Amino acid sequence: MKRYLTLLSLIIIIGCGKKHLLQTTVADDSKTVAKGPWPKTLTVNDKAAKKAIDGRLYYDLEGKRYWKNYKDGKYYLFSQSMYGDPAFKPPINKK
Repeated sequence: MKRYLTLLSLIIIIGCGKKHLLQTTVADDSKTVAKGPWPKTLTVNDKAAKKAIDGRLYYDLEGKRYWKNYKDGKYYLFSQSMYGDPAFKPPINKK
């Protein structure tokens, strides 16, 4: 019994005495964009899409936002060129 108690005490002392090193990552100043297997276009039912404040439809998929092109009905992965493109603005309903 004394051997087991000594062995158990030794295991606890050795196990608790280990130093745990934290992994640190060094961030460099270069900007990298993760390129993934995200499709550039989607075909989504408009009922599944959400509406933005300005009336445009969008759909989020795995953290990426797709905006509806009203000319062809597809959803395209966001890019800066969409701001000025009239195809991505909703049509004006005249009554």
